[in-house]
Amino acid sequence: MIQPHGLILAGGKATRMGGTDANRVDKGRLTVGGTSLIARVMTRLGPQVDRLALNANGDPARWDDLGLPVLPDSVQGHPGPLAGVLAGLDWAASLGCSYIVTAAADTPFLPPDLVPRLLEAAGPSGLALAATREGDRIWPQPTFGLWPTGLRDDLREALAQGTRKVLHWTDRHAVGLAVFPTDPFDPFFNVNTPEELAQAEAMA
Repeated sequence: MIQPHGLILAGGKATRMGGTDANRVDKGRLTVGGTSLIARVMTRLGPQVDRLALNANGDPARWDDLGLPVLPDSVQGHPGPLAGVLAGLDWAASLGCSYIVTAAADTPFLPPDLVPRLLEAAGPSGLALAATREGDRIWPQPTFGLWPTGLRDDLREALAQGTRKVLHWTDRHAVGLAVFPTDPFDPFFNVNTPEELAQAEAMA
């Protein structure tokens, strides 16, 4: 069975939490139930992968306590999560690993079976994204995915050409979807605002 590496995406500026270029806010450090969001993500994703790394920009020393490799975006200008994915793919390829699985740092309830479900759902290219179903609609969760290192040069070129939306790139490669239920709650609920942090606290 494939044992992918795991990458926690924490490269954004958290603008809805008040973050700016001059004043970075690390949402992963916010706490729910007395435990930081990023610690919750590590606890859930860590057992499912061979090793973990963190995609984050700015001073990497602020993450030293986590004991994880810190991978900054290799593309300038904060182009979004695809830049973090590319950093993770280059890291995994340097270690001889063929796949990474990504998860956002602000999602404290991610599924404990995320990785096996993504592996099962992988499309012909090896790509898979998590998704949720609401009625007849399926909603991809683009920061939760299985990504083959063999596509990293394709992704690098797409970023250089201006691609920013995850789905704009994955749709070119016959991506598979691993669909998760949202009952009793959305396992990909993420914390973007103070109100959502309070909601996560109530859910926990």
